[in-house]
Amino acid sequence: MFQKVLIANRGEIAVRVIRACRELGIKSVAVYSDFDRDALHVRLADEAYSLGGNLASESYLNVDKILEVIKLSQADAVHPGYGFFSENTDFARAITDLGVTFIGPPPEAIEIMGDKISSRIAAEKAGVNGVPGRSIPVQDASEILDFGKQVGWPVAIKAAYGGGGRGMKVVFKPEDASEAMESAKRESLAAFGRDEIYLERYLDWPRHIEMQIFADTHGNCVWLGERDCSIQRRHQKLIEESPAINFPDKIREEMGAAAVSVAKACGYVNAGTVEFLYQNGEFYFLEMNTRLQVEHPVTEQVVKMDLVALQLKVASGEPLGFTQDEINRSGHAFECRINAEDPGLGKFLPSPGKIEKLYAPSGYGVRIDAGYDSHDTVGQFYDNLIAKLITWGDNRETARKRMLRALDELVVEGPATTVPALKEVLNHVDFIEGDHSTRWLEDKLNLSHILPHKGAPQMETEARAEKDVDIEVNGKRFKVKVFTDGSFISSDTGKTNKGDHSKRKPAPNLLAVGNGNITVPMQGTVVKVNVEVGDEVEAGQTVVVLEAMKMENAITSETTGVVKEVKVAPGDAVGPGDILVVIG
Repeated sequence: MFQKVLIANRGEIAVRVIRACRELGIKSVAVYSDFDRDALHVRLADEAYSLGGNLASESYLNVDKILEVIKLSQADAVHPGYGFFSENTDFARAITDLGVTFIGPPPEAIEIMGDKISSRIAAEKAGVNGVPGRSIPVQDASEILDFGKQVGWPVAIKAAYGGGGRGMKVVFKPEDASEAMESAKRESLAAFGRDEIYLERYLDWPRHIEMQIFADTHGNCVWLGERDCSIQRRHQKLIEESPAINFPDKIREEMGAAAVSVAKACGYVNAGTVEFLYQNGEFYFLEMNTRLQVEHPVTEQVVKMDLVALQLKVASGEPLGFTQDEINRSGHAFECRINAEDPGLGKFLPSPGKIEKLYAPSGYGVRIDAGYDSHDTVGQFYDNLIAKLITWGDNRETARKRMLRALDELVVEGPATTVPALKEVLNHVDFIEGDHSTRWLEDKLNLSHILPHKGAPQMETEARAEKDVDIEVNGKRFKVKVFTDGSFISSDTGKTNKGDHSKRKPAPNLLAVGNGNITVPMQGTVVKVNVEVGDEVEAGQTVVVLEAMKMENAITSETTGVVKEVKVAPGDAVGPGDILVVIG
């Protein structure tokens, strides 16, 4: 078993891995950006090292810096978590080239399956049909138009090296193809460091069902069970469950066997998830995620296994220790993602800010995996997942009611969260009866009665004070950096000096107001300005594209008129209430 594991990630997955390491007697090493200096995963780890910067590209996607920390910490294994470098072949190879174990599949398997295009080809060779699509990267918007004519609209654009809905755009009509392609490439590059995209037919009413597989270095490969992840918005999962409702045992067995075939075809090792779309009694290979999934706890609850501990054991060379016939599944489990999003009016706007209070529910069959605690701040730079709330019951209805009880007990004061929308879903007759799909939440569920969140504290704009300080430890002199909340001890006067503690005022969550001042509803970074002074705009037209919490958001005009002033440019950081464009 390993002596020391570095977790090349942040948030709740880093916390999850740290806890598994501690239970196995393994030392944990955290890495962090400047923004995450006081984050929960940093506080819990045995050691923690700064990567610098705030953006993912400056920190968690900085290969050289992470490799440097691996050497400094003398870690003998690296767990990538999910997102960031978890499905990056070059990163996995860089780790193994150091003589350090990458806790995941071999680089060759990531190369095949981490690239969604080559994974489609590999699945077809293994006898598993994929969603109709093109198995080559898109180079020009004209290819999207040709594909749309061939298979019909809508068309799905997907990130070849991504997952979790990042970089996925649905094109409903030809005139939207070019802008959707540009947006997909930008999101993919920001989230995964690669901007290759490909095309698939967008099925009209599918369910997203995935199969958890596990393989060891001794030739054993099994499927543990399926998860239904059909409740989605913006192509990102919101609720997952296991087992899937209204899912025949015959299809379950066939899908499990197909998942194992796909894994064996690429020489897979460790935890992986083979994703399928299921519609009208048929299933299609979607992609394989060569990592642990966000929703792995629902499988853990049903099979009664610690999948992270199993990852560590398999990566150290141990066999699985069980066969397919020895896997027992019992009861039903749900996972709800508690995201910093405002579901008011069904918009799901990003809602970064300080968590004034977080109270976690408990009781029989209730579990919470959180990456934050009270007084922590959910920032704009990363994923908006605050916590995952998981419930288990003897049957689906017990687990559903337990989840509703747990959601009632959960307290998150500060940012808006997805809780109101989660309750609507769990109480809806379509969901209770299993009559839903990946398009159900956005196409069928009416959330217009949910009012926008009010009074969420906005992100502080003040910089933390940084100062070089000389200290002595056991007679040895060291020069260290000290970071404070804006105050520090002056070496000249010995007095406490205060910095400028200016904060943004809360602003209403409006995309535009009647006087023609188009304001921003959340903190973020401008990635594109679609208008110039003198342009005529229509109500509902996108004028600015804003990136917040790793997703692009279209800021639209609520009025028709002529652009009088453009106050921002690509790359500008903006906050709630800032005026982007003036229309007269």
